[in-house]
This record gives sequence, C-alpha cells and structure tokens, in this order.
Amino acid sequence: MRLRAVDVVDVFAYLVVLALFAQFFPSIITESFVVSLLTAVLFKLALEVIAIVKTRILARVRASRTAIGTTLHAASLLLLGAGSKFLILWLTDVLFGDAVQLGGFFSVTLLIVTLMLARIGVRLLIDRAWPRDGSA
Repeated sequence: MRLRAVDVVDVFAYLVVLALFAQFFPSIITESFVVSLLTAVLFKLALEVIAIVKTRILARVRASRTAIGTTLHAASLLLLGAGSKFLILWLTDVLFGDAVQLGGFFSVTLLIVTLMLARIGVRLLIDRAWPRDGSA
C-alpha cells in the first residue's frame, strides 16, 4: 500500500473540516494542531476501511439470491452505518484520550457526513481544475 496524492488531499480536507467543527461546535475539542492532524489521519484510515467493508456488503446484497439473504446483508449494512460512528468515537478515545472530544453520536455523524461531502467536493474541484485527459 502506498501513499497517493489524493490521500494527502483527503487528510487535509478532513483537517480543515475538523478545525471548523472545533471552532463552531463547543462539544468538539482538539487540543493542538498536531492532535488535529493525527485525528484527520485516523479519520482517513477508518473511513477507508469502512468503505471497503461497505463495498463488500453491497456486493453480497447484490449477489444474494434469497429475500432472507438480501435482508440480512442489508441489515448488516445498516449496522455498519451506525456502528462506524461508534467505532470512530471509540478509536479516537483510545488513541487520543481527553486530547480529542468529538461530542456524541449525532455530532460525530454530522462531522462524518461533512467529511465525506468535503472529500467529494475537493475531488470534484481537483478533477475540474486538472483533468486527467490533459484538456485543462
């Protein structure tokens, strides 16, 4: 596994979003820039793993031949959606302790949704500014 430029861009986008949330939401606290940067890296790693698991579950939903199988896999997808927020809260607590506080379930859900939207927005901006086909 190697570090790609898009991974660095994702971490910086996550860092900006986390800093804005820490600025405007009193329940979200990061003690320093370095802790914020490490938290952004944690978000990147966790969200990448969650995306891989989600992709595998979606493949199982599509491949399922029975209604029971489809329902079970869809339920595991819903469980992943909610459980991923608790996983991120837990990982942050284990790794950073009181140096980072992400509030509760709803604030971390809003944070993660905003992280994903920022990631999509930055990637679209980059693709429009520097197309891969060289037509810029």
